[in-house]
Amino acid sequence: MRVPLGRRTPWTAEDGRSADSLYDLVGSDWFVALVDRFYDGVATDELLRPLYPEDLEESRRHLAGFLQQYWGGPPDYSAERGHPRLRMRHAPFRIRTQERDAWIRHMATAVAAGGLADAAATTVMEYFEGAASHVVNDPD
Repeated sequence: MRVPLGRRTPWTAEDGRSADSLYDLVGSDWFVALVDRFYDGVATDELLRPLYPEDLEESRRHLAGFLQQYWGGPPDYSAERGHPRLRMRHAPFRIRTQERDAWIRHMATAVAAGGLADAAATTVMEYFEGAASHVVNDPD
């Protein structure tokens, strides 16, 4: 892996181990646990819960698969579901700034409990904040 001089890759663990991708650093189970923590928060959120199906298992599986692939894992998500099409998949739902903010809060809590080094957690949250803002489809 090439890292510019003076710059550490964000995919470095607290113990100094580094990897080419977040997936290589943490493995597939980390993403499943992240998604479980996230959906545990969503399940009790009065604002977000109505946006999801009654049974959250398929939603959990899809999000974990997408995140595994996005962060360097195998392309299983695309093989099963095709291109992620983030905006299209969320278009049927009214997503305002308040839904985005609630989603980010739950994801930030899930990421914070994941044991990532600060640089990695920051990089992951920057992605989630951008992705969550991308699906807002109803101006406040």
